[in-house]
Formats: sequence, C-alpha cells, structure tokens
Amino acid sequence: MATRGSRRDFVQAGAAAALSASAARGAETLAVDGGRKAVQVSAERVAQITKWPRFSDEEKRIVSELLDNNRFYQEIPMLEDELKNSLGAPFVKAHCNGTGGLLSAFFALDLPKGSEILAPSYTAWATTAPMHLFGYVPRFVDINPRTMTFDLDDAKKRLTPQTRAVMVMHSAGNPCDMDQICAFAKERGLAVVEDACQAQGASLQNKAMGTWGAIGVFSFQSSKILPAIEGGAGVYQTRDYYERATLFGNYELPSSFPAESQYRTYAGTGMGPKLRIHPLAAAIARRQLRKMEESNTLVDAQVRQLTDRLVELPGISRPYCRPDAKRVYWGSHVLFLDEAKAGCPKDALMKALRAEGVQINPGAYDEQHKYRLYSEAKWWHHPVTIPEDLHGTTWVNKTAVKLPLFREKAPDLVEQYVQAFEKVWARRASLQKA
Repeated sequence: MATRGSRRDFVQAGAAAALSASAARGAETLAVDGGRKAVQVSAERVAQITKWPRFSDEEKRIVSELLDNNRFYQEIPMLEDELKNSLGAPFVKAHCNGTGGLLSAFFALDLPKGSEILAPSYTAWATTAPMHLFGYVPRFVDINPRTMTFDLDDAKKRLTPQTRAVMVMHSAGNPCDMDQICAFAKERGLAVVEDACQAQGASLQNKAMGTWGAIGVFSFQSSKILPAIEGGAGVYQTRDYYERATLFGNYELPSSFPAESQYRTYAGTGMGPKLRIHPLAAAIARRQLRKMEESNTLVDAQVRQLTDRLVELPGISRPYCRPDAKRVYWGSHVLFLDEAKAGCPKDALMKALRAEGVQINPGAYDEQHKYRLYSEAKWWHHPVTIPEDLHGTTWVNKTAVKLPLFREKAPDLVEQYVQAFEKVWARRASLQKA
C-alpha cells in the first residue's frame, strides 16, 4: 500500500507540474505578438537535422571508383538482386525513375484499349496521367480521410463494365488495406498495381508494400525514402509481367530471356523507349538500401515522440495506421488540423506557429481530376468521368499540415516544437479574435 501511495503521489505531482508548465506557457507572449520564440535551436542545426537526402563518404567513394574503373553497368543487376532479396520478390527491374516504372507497368498489363483503372485522384501525375498513352482511362476513387489512402468502399461504387485493374498509392508511406483490396480484385478479376513510390520499407502483415499486387513500383528520386537522385524499380509477381515490362524500356535485354519466351524475338529493338537506370544511380541506391531500415526506424521514433504529445491538443490528429501495418514517412510529417475542433482558424494557428520557429506548411496534395489533361476527351479512349464527390480527398486537403522529418535524434528540437504548439494552443482564443 505504501508503494502504491508513493506512486500515486508521484503521478499527481507530475501532472501538477505539467499543468503548471502549460499554464506558464499560456501566460507567455506569443512570438507573433513580439514574445520570445519557443524554438531556440539554431537554423543551421535544424537544417542539418532535417537534411535529405544524405550521402556519405561511401557513396562518394564508390561513384569515384566506378568513374575510374569503368565497371558501372554491373551495379544494375546487383541492385536488382538486392531488391529481390530485401523485398522477397520473384522479379525486379530497375528503371530510370518511378515514372518509367509506371510506364512499364501499364505496358505490362496489356489491357484492351478503353479499359478503366480504379485509381485515386489524390496522387502524383505519374500514377494516372500516362494511362492515355496506352488507351486506358482512369476511374477516380476517393481516399479514406482517416488514412489518406485508397477507399475501397468508394471504389466498389465506381466499378463499370470497362474496369480491368486497380491502381493504389500508399500515401506518404501509409500502407493501403492491401489484403482487402487484393481480395476484392481477385473476386472481380482485376489486376492490382501498387504505386509504392512513397512507401519503400513499409509493410502490412510483414509483407512489403510493392509486393502485394501483380506489379509494384518504387521511386529513387532524391526526395524518396531510398534516394539515388533519380531512379526507380518495378516489382513483378510473374515472369510474363517482368518480361513484358522489361521489353518496353530495355532494348538490350530480350536476348537474355528464355528461349521459349514470346518476347525474346524483340531483342535489339524492345518497344522503342529506353528506360534503363543510370548505373551510378544504381550504385548509390545499393548503398542507400543498406541504411534504409535504420533511417526509417529513426525517423519513425522522432515522429512518435512529437506526435504522441501533439495529438493531445484539441483539433490535432494523425493519419490512422493499422496495428498490423508498418508505415514509413516520405517527404514530411503530415498531421490533420481541424480548425472547428481547435476553435481557431488554421491559417492563424500556422502563422503563430511559424513565428515560434516551427516549420509548418499546408499539407494539400495533388487532385488529379482537377487538372486540364483529364477534361480533354481528345487524349482519352473515352471521356474521363470527373467526380464531384471525393469528400475524403477534400477533407484531407482542407485539414492537412506538414511538419519536417527529423533525420537525427533531436530531443531538444522535439521538446521545443511541443512547447511551441502548447504555447499557441493556450493563447488561441486571442488568435481567434485577431
């Protein structure tokens, strides 16, 4: 009993101290009104903490060595083998970038012209814009506002007799519900393609993103989780998909296909495009791959330390991630700021936070259906249906904000970010009046 009492006293004392500290911050003058900034870590140190990509002496050394010994091209098959091993995938082809991987994926699908592909509007152009080059038409699907990812319930409502495939995108590194999506696709006879360009290292039920669908695509562009300045890869579950995708952008490789391959006869020409990854990019990607898990783990820990405290404030929430999923973070740390629940306009809160030294920006992302390309029938086999009811997409883009990712252990910066938010939230009534 004495032990329990001591522990209760300790917890109560800690809670009182926290309330006192919060009250003290509330009494402080906001920086936007001339007070002292909450974030005192120097701009130079913040730049170092948030710097990405990070190339070490190892990458610089191998690039120099390859320039000296002229043995660059061996790096490409070695990268592909290492990706196969790390992903547990049967076939991998490196491409010049993620867009090249998506182009190859569309060619590999070999769908009839006029086929519709269920795909999110909330994605980068490369996920859907190239479809018209192959005679395909996107059928835009909403995202779940809790997760920012493909909304399967909405997709089911948008099926048409022309639907032949499903394209998902793991938004900002958060895995889609691939078990449910793949079960739905199998029932309907639809091919599944994963745009995993933002999700290298993520998984669901210990199965890597990019390996759930028939085809998965990764990007190695400089902002991505496995940065090689430029580059990408396609992951294929069957030899036929692999050979057809390789045929599209690698004129030199069909001669290496098995004698019985229907695509071997195109040796020397391929299909015309050349989408081979630059060998120096492949060399960089190999070295980055060895460090990726450690980097993802560190970033995740920093995000959790910060977010676990920020979500205690009214109006702040984070994208939901399933307990059986492992997410990663691409580009930035996205949170939702609901100004109705916060009791203060989002813009006013962001302005005050910036004054405190917080790097915060609007988190709205592309909505493909709003771009001109999709409204012009001349580019498409048949007109693209432009949806007006993507409520999840609208809500996410209205509420999302972006914070930087901390690439080094930075407990002082985490603490000062928390203090900045608490300080602004404690005085948000004054911001509302302003």
